[in-house]
Amino acid sequence: MTATQAAQALGFLLIATTLEVSGDALVRRALFDHSGLFRAGLLCAGGLLLLGYGSFLNLAPVEFGRVVGLYIATLFLVWQGITYLAFRAVPTGPVLAGGALIVAGGLIVTFWQPVR
Repeated sequence: MTATQAAQALGFLLIATTLEVSGDALVRRALFDHSGLFRAGLLCAGGLLLLGYGSFLNLAPVEFGRVVGLYIATLFLVWQGITYLAFRAVPTGPVLAGGALIVAGGLIVTFWQPVR
């Protein structure tokens, strides 16, 4: 994977993960904090964001098996940011330690070129 391909893939993945995490947060808010038509509206908005996530993930210009590693690493980072913004939850030590392993694993899956 070239640097240009990686940058393009990262752009698509940042959009995809932001849409996914935001959609999940809207659905959570709808289910637990609202009722009636407002709940229905939030559920629909969350569903549209999740559709956008699936679209951008699959538009990333990298083969699916390789993009998944970078996606998982990006997802963890974006998830922590949105969780803080939406729910004011600060990651704990175990979350940060596990997250470091997730990010490292994602980078290995994406960028490690097997010896042929």
